[in-house]
Amino acid sequence: QVQLVESGGGLVQAGGSLRLSCAASARSFNNNHMGWFRQAPGKEREFVAAISWGGTTTDYADSVKGRFTISRDNAKNTVYLQMDTLKPDDTAVYYCALMRIQNWAGTRTPANYAYWGRGTQVTVSS
Repeated sequence: QVQLVESGGGLVQAGGSLRLSCAASARSFNNNHMGWFRQAPGKEREFVAAISWGGTTTDYADSVKGRFTISRDNAKNTVYLQMDTLKPDDTAVYYCALMRIQNWAGTRTPANYAYWGRGTQVTVSS
């Protein structure tokens, strides 16, 4: 059973920064693409960023490109999301997810991820 635990969320003013972490229990973490998604109240879960199993390839939603950075430390079984220049529209619950069957073309689709964390709340005040 794979467990993912997010941390680092909180309340921040617009223009500020937060760093989210996601610790994974998976023994095969090094072989799995990872993604970050978010869900705001009344909205569907949306893709934020993804990183390949080796950390060499990344992808970002247009809404966060240039402001967010995804990274991973395979020695620590952890993936990170550095969020800078935060906006009120970034307010959401942020989830990390692990892709069991590696399919880079499908990393933007939530249904392609086998395991999810419980999420961490990010609130950006104006």
